[in-house]
Amino acid sequence: MNKTIIRSLLVVFIITIAVIFVDAQCPMCRMSAESNLANGGSEGRNLNTGILYLLALPYTLLMVLGFIWYKNKKVSQK
Repeated sequence: MNKTIIRSLLVVFIITIAVIFVDAQCPMCRMSAESNLANGGSEGRNLNTGILYLLALPYTLLMVLGFIWYKNKKVSQK
């Protein structure tokens, strides 16, 4: 593989790992989730994980489609 592709994949991997530590909630969502948890509810427990999952899915799909397009273009040029 090309060094540029390997470096790009490494950067994407590091950014993906760093996303785990990011809080993705707006202040109102955070207050609602904390209020729910304080009152004995469980709906707010994995809110950050769900938000980050929904955020990452379209970018992952776009990256896979771009990789497939790149591979097909490279094969057609040969």
